Amino acid sequence: MVVPAISTTSAALTEVEDQLVCEIEAWLREYHPEDGKVVNDSFSRLRTLGDAVFAYPSIRDTQFLRGEVFDESRLVESLLAFSSSSLLLRIPTKIVAMRSFLVAKFHAFTLLANLTAEREEFYDDVRKIVFSVISTLIAEAVYFSCMDDPNFSRETKTSLASDLVSLWDSGVDQLGMRHFSALSSLWLARNSSPPNFGTMDGNTEVIRLTMDLDEDWREFLVEESDNDETRWALEEFLFGLAWEEIQKVRAHLALCGIDAVGFEGVRHYLDSEPAFFGVDEGDPRTFYDFFIERRDACNFRKKLAAPGPRHTLEEIYLKYRIINGISLNA
Repeated sequence: MVVPAISTTSAALTEVEDQLVCEIEAWLREYHPEDGKVVNDSFSRLRTLGDAVFAYPSIRDTQFLRGEVFDESRLVESLLAFSSSSLLLRIPTKIVAMRSFLVAKFHAFTLLANLTAEREEFYDDVRKIVFSVISTLIAEAVYFSCMDDPNFSRETKTSLASDLVSLWDSGVDQLGMRHFSALSSLWLARNSSPPNFGTMDGNTEVIRLTMDLDEDWREFLVEESDNDETRWALEEFLFGLAWEEIQKVRAHLALCGIDAVGFEGVRHYLDSEPAFFGVDEGDPRTFYDFFIERRDACNFRKKLAAPGPRHTLEEIYLKYRIINGISLNA
């Protein structure tokens, strides 16, 4: 009989996460005691880190220092006044610490995923938590990218900054970000629908992706169907290729009179590994890399005034939701 682990509750984990860790620790102690000790040590440190992070006061609280007021509005103003790359020394310590905590949480639950691969009832729940942490970090990057864009209105940026404050203040409750669920659903759908290539028109990929998403996504596709940048960003997202690579493959197909292409054919035509290829369901970190690489490519095109998408699909989709007042986490 498995002896239940003693729960050491902490602000670092939700009640559901804490219960899952305790059940896995109990199973490991019985069947893999050495692994159980490693897990216990890892989560003990995570809880200690979490307790320290959450001991900082809420960044929503109003504080007074020598007659000067520091509150949420002041923080939002700072977020809007400086680029994300220069914010480090202008944001509360809790925000910096929270990011470190999320990275530590990712590593701790990734350890659990590696150790529970043989126990599906544990593994599936652990993987959901791992992907949730990754989604949180990507969402933060998407928000920052939008806030850095001069084409986004002040009102839109203020809404984004407010969502970020909600995330940073809780760290475990992504519902504070009004559009988190929609973005997370988009990444989950893409993760379960790897590119098929084929005729390179993207129809198969779009259909497979859309089947897993809500009505607002379908409305977004219809409304943006004539927008070249949205189409280009969508193709990068679907194919895992840079816009420039997509043009090269299509040109080769047309030149050679070839109707369809597979993964190996794409690699052959490019004579190199695709720029964004490598979204690996077994390693959620690759999805974070996938967004960062596309974002950096967009920024590079902006600087050079080069053709191709200058915003990622996530940025365009997020802006659409804000402009149209879609804020439910449905």
